[in-house]
Amino acid sequence: MTSLRQLLAAHSPALLLDASSARIQVGILAPDGPNRWAESAEEAGVGLFRCVQELGHSPTSVSAYIFCEGPGSILGVRTVAMAIRSWGVVSPKPVFAYGSLALLAHALGRLSASVIADARRDSWHRYRIGDGLRRVTSDGLTGELVMPAEFRHWSPLPAGVTTVPYSVPALLSQASDAPLFHPTDAPDAFLHEEPSYVTWTPRIHRAPSES
Repeated sequence: MTSLRQLLAAHSPALLLDASSARIQVGILAPDGPNRWAESAEEAGVGLFRCVQELGHSPTSVSAYIFCEGPGSILGVRTVAMAIRSWGVVSPKPVFAYGSLALLAHALGRLSASVIADARRDSWHRYRIGDGLRRVTSDGLTGELVMPAEFRHWSPLPAGVTTVPYSVPALLSQASDAPLFHPTDAPDAFLHEEPSYVTWTPRIHRAPSES
């Protein structure tokens, strides 16, 4: 794991793409700045590329890609991952991933706070500094709870939860020395575990037997 400051010292400029929330945020980052940002509230398949176009910087001319692997919008994260894989075919670059809840937790810097996001089916993603990312039931949420305001939720919010803005530029400036970023050769959305599938065995249809 490496920090943003270390990452940019070795790979600059870098293109950062975060579509984990309802607000897509894209930036061109360099160690000596100034960083440039673009935002969009459109769906990821449109807003992501409009942000890149607004920045006026070819995605294949940067030195590295940085993206948020979630938790958050699976569609948004996978749209970003697809774009990075496509650009990488034309011009391979190092790719680094970070977690949305980890970024917010380290920016807040409160060891007692649990940063959460809806994982559906009455369960929640929970990140706590020192404990990492886990999936817990609603009954397992205790203590100080914080949630990114721009993240969608389907389950009722837990009692006492506080929502805070998920502004990537501001959060990165507050957590620039936190070890949040890891390299990846296969950009994709974060999963707590790989999905399992049941093998379907084909059978010839037979008419019901007569009694």
